[in-house]
Amino acid sequence: MTTRLRPATPQDLDALHRLEQSAFTGDRFSRRQLWHLLNRAHAATWVVEREAEDLSPARLLGYGILLFRHGSRRARLYSFCVHPEARGTGLGRQLLECLEGEARARGSALLGLEVRADNRVALGLYRRMGFRLERWLPEYYEDGCAGWQMVKALEALPAGAESGAG
Repeated sequence: MTTRLRPATPQDLDALHRLEQSAFTGDRFSRRQLWHLLNRAHAATWVVEREAEDLSPARLLGYGILLFRHGSRRARLYSFCVHPEARGTGLGRQLLECLEGEARARGSALLGLEVRADNRVALGLYRRMGFRLERWLPEYYEDGCAGWQMVKALEALPAGAESGAG
């Protein structure tokens, strides 16, 4: 399977919404919220897609949304999603590395996120990628599940390096 990482465009809205619905059972973004994140928010959204082959169209396999606040050097990984069929393939790691590069390129020194306390797979990925537990968030999610706030210090980009997938 050949994949590529790229910045999301407004034309990705329907595919992002379908992915959101298939990957999460709760705390999902509505189509309207995704539209806002793509078009109005101080955000960056990257997608990973399977490239089109023969007659099959390209297919979104994951996305990540970064939020930036004016005057802050801390970016927030606001949403991170890998299609259930693509989990365990390394796409999550590639996407996260891309998002970290985007945050660095925009001058962020820290990258924070929140994750469900019961999501052991995501917690494992974030820890392997250098995130550390920062704060316990009791009853953080809509179903009452607790969460963890995590943070990672971002190293400066080497001279001449660019953000994104390369």
